[in-house]
Formats: sequence, structure tokens, C-alpha cells
Amino acid sequence: MNTKSRRFKTVDILLLAGAILPLLAVMTLKVLTTPASEGISITGAMIYFTIPMPLQDLPITEAQLNSWAVMLTILFLCLYLTHGLALRPGTKRQLVAEWIVEKCQNMVNTNMGEYFKSFAPFIAAIMGLSALSSLSSLLGLFAPTSDINVVAGWAILVFGLITYYKLKAGPLHYLKGFTEPVPVLLPMNIISEAATPVSMSFRHYGNILSGSIISALLAAAFGGLSNLLLGWLPGVLGDFPLLRIGVPAVLSLYFDIFSSGLQAFIFATLTMMYISGGFPQSEFEARKAKREAKKRAKLKAKTAKAEQ
Repeated sequence: MNTKSRRFKTVDILLLAGAILPLLAVMTLKVLTTPASEGISITGAMIYFTIPMPLQDLPITEAQLNSWAVMLTILFLCLYLTHGLALRPGTKRQLVAEWIVEKCQNMVNTNMGEYFKSFAPFIAAIMGLSALSSLSSLLGLFAPTSDINVVAGWAILVFGLITYYKLKAGPLHYLKGFTEPVPVLLPMNIISEAATPVSMSFRHYGNILSGSIISALLAAAFGGLSNLLLGWLPGVLGDFPLLRIGVPAVLSLYFDIFSSGLQAFIFATLTMMYISGGFPQSEFEARKAKREAKKRAKLKAKTAKAEQ
């Protein structure tokens, strides 16, 4: 094995380790800090410590650390998939990376148009972060998407982008939109605008959290039903949770896997629709053309004055 090949494989191992170790770290931290409990327990994110702040103390929670672990995992997975890229795909990882890029780019071009083609990495990041955050519950972790603070942060970021592109045609055009189609709808339009990040965050948070709660309740219910039906058997047979084998796992395929991917796709789709739908492209192009015409007129006037 030559030195280049050995170095390439060493980097691969380090990148894979970088993708796995953050999740292992938060899993270990959860095992070491979670108190023992009997039966089913549904609680929010654990608070590890609090940082004193001037206005309000900043709690560092399980959801925040898990979210950072997921982001590091995504970062190192991207580095692994793009390690050793070539003009002609020679590895399966490059084919996977190109497939992801192609699908995300096509989705952005279809839903947002040519003007927003550079949004593909952002949309891919949202989908990956959302999906892997929800799927982290399969590792026994508290899913960051089950914390309203995390999802609300994403929604506020998206709302900032929505407002930014709505202002592209000028503040007056943006404010005028609140009076359309008739001025009497001004209060309703303001409420609708403010409700955008609220609806996005609560839709995502509510679906993921409800799925986790339903899965936990069904697992506990099947355990109780198993004890009720088989409790009369002697010894270990009476304590064996037979009904908890298989059935909760099948339900988990929907609540933990399918729903996680679906909610990530919905959040990304809403992001694309709200940003592109709120962008007044025709007014923006007209405003841009008007500014360029003024610049040309000023330049022409300066040139004519200099010639005189």
C-alpha cells in the first residue's frame, strides 16, 4: 500500500470518527446524568448547567448539546462524502454526494425558480439537520426537534429571510402589501405575517413530540397488556413482556422514521414556498432597471459635462 493510499484511508477513518464521536459523547453524557426512574417518564430536555447573563440566565440543555452533536455529525459526513472528489466518479460515496446535490438542486429549482438556485445548500442543510435531529431519538437521545426553542430558532431564521426578500422591492412596497387586497384587512395581514414563524415551529415541534409521546405510551401499554395476559404464568414467563416485541418497533417505523423524514421535507418545502412566494420578483426587476437607468443617465450627464 503506498503512502498516498494509506494517508487517504487515515483521513477517511478520522472523518468517520468525527461523525460518530459527537453522538457517542452526548449518549454517554445522558447515561451518566439521567436519574433512575420506574415506569414511563415523559419530560422535557434536561438542563445540564446555567450560565448567568445580565437580563436572563442561559440554560444549557440536552436539546442544545444534541443539536450541536447532530451538526458536527452532518459536517463530518459531508467532509467524508466529498473527500477525494474526481471529475469522473470513482467511488460510491461520490455518487451518493452527487445524487444528494442533484436532488436538492432540482427541488430548489422546481419550487423556487432560477433566481433562488443558490439556496440548494441551505435547503439541504435544513432537511439534514431536521431529519437527523428527529432520528437521534432512535439512539435514546432527546430529539432536538422535540424542543420548541430549537425549532422556533429555525423558524425565526427563515422568517428573517422571508422578510429580507419581501423588502427587495423597497420598504414602501412591503408595507403596501399589508393593505392588499383591501385596506380593511390590515390587522389580519399583520397577524398572518407574525403567525408564519409560529405556525412553522409549532407544526414541526408538535408532530415530532406527539410521535415520541405516542410511541412511549404504546410501548408502556403493550407492556401492561402483556403482564395482564401472561401474569398468571409462573416465574420468568409471567414477567416476560411478549407484546412489547415487534409491535412497538413496527409503529416506530412511522413515528420515528417516516414522520421524521416527512416533517423535515415539509419544513424545507414551507421554507422554499414562503421565501419564493413572498419575493416580488417583477417589482424587484423593475426597481433594479430603474436604478440602473438612473445610473446610466448620471454617467451620461457627467460624461457630457466633462466633454464641455
